[in-house]
Amino acid sequence: MESLEITSLSTKGQVVIPREIRKHLDLHPGHKFVVLGQGDTIILKIIQKPSFEGFDELLSETRQFAKKRKLKKSDVNAAIKSVRKQKNDCGFYFYGAPVISSI
Repeated sequence: MESLEITSLSTKGQVVIPREIRKHLDLHPGHKFVVLGQGDTIILKIIQKPSFEGFDELLSETRQFAKKRKLKKSDVNAAIKSVRKQKNDCGFYFYGAPVISSI
């Protein structure tokens, strides 16, 4: 379904997503969006909850990899700290996430 609707910006900076679009995309109060703006274009991208399907298998493989390479927690933590000191592609530094507490 492609739909063209017109909406407006309220005095509070709010934009109403038209009913038909909300219905089609199954949007409800509380849905979160990433908002991208460039030139005269605004894009709303729905933030999806991550799926943890396969996470246990990935974690197991990661632990096996670390064990095979004889990596210690201190090695992993040092690598994490090193990466956090670097800027990402957007020019931001990585801070705040906890380091590995168990492998």
